[in-house]
Amino acid sequence: MARILVIDDEPELARFVRRALENEGHQVAVSTGGAEGLSRALADRPDLVVLDLRMPGVNGQAVLGGVLAQDAEQKVLVLSAAADVETRVECLERGAVDFLAKPFSVRELVARVRARLPGSSPHSGGGDIVSVGGMTLDLRRRQVGMNGRTCELSHREFLLLLCLMRRAGVPCSRAELLSEVWGYDFDPGTNVVEACVARLRSKLPGDVVRTVRNVGYEIQPA
Repeated sequence: MARILVIDDEPELARFVRRALENEGHQVAVSTGGAEGLSRALADRPDLVVLDLRMPGVNGQAVLGGVLAQDAEQKVLVLSAAADVETRVECLERGAVDFLAKPFSVRELVARVRARLPGSSPHSGGGDIVSVGGMTLDLRRRQVGMNGRTCELSHREFLLLLCLMRRAGVPCSRAELLSEVWGYDFDPGTNVVEACVARLRSKLPGDVVRTVRNVGYEIQPA
C-alpha cells in the first residue's frame, strides 16, 4: 500500500481518482488547491503526488517546482488537459516522473501509478528488495548492493536499474527505457539514456549493464 496525495481543484475528478486508487489498496489524500497541496506534500512526503496543472492561485507548475525544490526525489505524476509537447517536456525535464493527459481511462491511470511505485517483481524476495544474481536493489533506500559493497543511486539511475533488473535476461530498447524511466513516448533527440547508463556503470562493478548491439541494454540473471 502506498500513500498518495491527489492535488486537483475539480472535486468530482479528485473523488474519481481517489476511488480508483483506493480500490487498488492505496491510502489516498486529496487537496483541492495548489497552496494547500504544496503544504501537504512537503509535510507528509507521500510516496506519489498526482498533480493537476491548471489550478487558480498557486498552479500546478508552481507546486511541482516547490515540491521538487525541497525534495528532488519526490515522485510527481502530472495530470493535465494541457497535453501539448512543450508542456509535457517541461514537466518531465523539471522532474515529474510521468505525464497523463486528460481525459484519461482509469485503467491507464492505475497502470501508470503502479509503474511509478516500488513493488514486488519476479526476482524479488520481498516487496522492498529486488535481487538478480548477486546484485540487490533496496527499493526504499534506493541503494544497490553487490560484492559486499553498497552505493546510493540518483532517481533516474534507480529507475533505470529497476527496469533492467525486472527484465533481467531480456534486452530493453532505448525507446522502452525512454518510456519507462523518463515517461517519454517520443524520442527527445538527446543522449539521456546513454548518459544515465554511463553514470550507472560507473557505480557498478564489472560489466553488469551490457550493451546489446542494435537493440539496447540488459542485465543477465546470473
